[in-house]
Amino acid sequence: MSLPIPPALTRNVVENWGERGRHWLGRLPALLTEVAEVWDLKMGRPYRLSFHWVTAVTRADGSPAVLKLGVPDEHLAVEAEALQIYAGQGAIRLFEYDPPRGALLLERATPGTAVATVVPQHDEEATAALIAAGRRLHQLPPAGCRLPDLRAQGEAFRAHRRRFPGDGPIPRPLVERAGALFDELCADGPEPLVLHGDLHHENVVRAEREPWLAIDPSPVVGDPGYDCGAMLYNPYPQRREADLLALVPARVEQLADGFGLPLERVVAWGFVMGVLSQVWTAAVGGQESRALDVATLLLPRLS
Repeated sequence: MSLPIPPALTRNVVENWGERGRHWLGRLPALLTEVAEVWDLKMGRPYRLSFHWVTAVTRADGSPAVLKLGVPDEHLAVEAEALQIYAGQGAIRLFEYDPPRGALLLERATPGTAVATVVPQHDEEATAALIAAGRRLHQLPPAGCRLPDLRAQGEAFRAHRRRFPGDGPIPRPLVERAGALFDELCADGPEPLVLHGDLHHENVVRAEREPWLAIDPSPVVGDPGYDCGAMLYNPYPQRREADLLALVPARVEQLADGFGLPLERVVAWGFVMGVLSQVWTAAVGGQESRALDVATLLLPRLS
């Protein structure tokens, strides 16, 4: 089976998984054939591909679905577990999961238009959609939950400081302040909940079963304020126009009200997550983004 693999997918997979990623890319055509036979699927057209092979499929009963294939590891396992916990409430449903093949068969949201299309003309409406999805997703972890603890994300700050002893690509005082504040927020947070982990304008889409459904969770268990961070520097974080940055103060107010969080806590998480996003970007050699602009904007408002 011949399969045209986009260069961006190849680059991202190799950068993140090295030789395992190369092996997976080589196996991808055979994996698609295997999964189609095992689950009796008719393949459709792939979606935009970044880190996974994601394509529309039709099941044996004629119903639509989405097939997601990735390098088999923990990131797919936790995504599958989170979707099982959500059970379709605020998120797409998980129909099947094949851990050895790194395959997930998912509900297809129709029409599937992302919240990003609503910004910036109707930003209040877009933020309301994110809040509605998040409130459905945030729930107590069930017994036996194996999702990672949010506190482990703090290692990214420490790794950045080891790699860049000076200012590096991000001003050192910002990294140190954000790292310390991250630990404080985790230590004095409310009761830990299951979080989406990457809840932003591209990961919440229009659907028929519910007005909006979340996709692509990167789940953790922790303070729900964490999920607010990505909502402040998305969508299009590489765009640094003043009109997009100007949306942040009103979003902070709306998120605090919508999630029932203290305003200062949303500000603090917005600052922390703006820096953390830039730390993640710097780790793969990326450029400054609006995430850092948001952190700088919120810095004077920290208590």
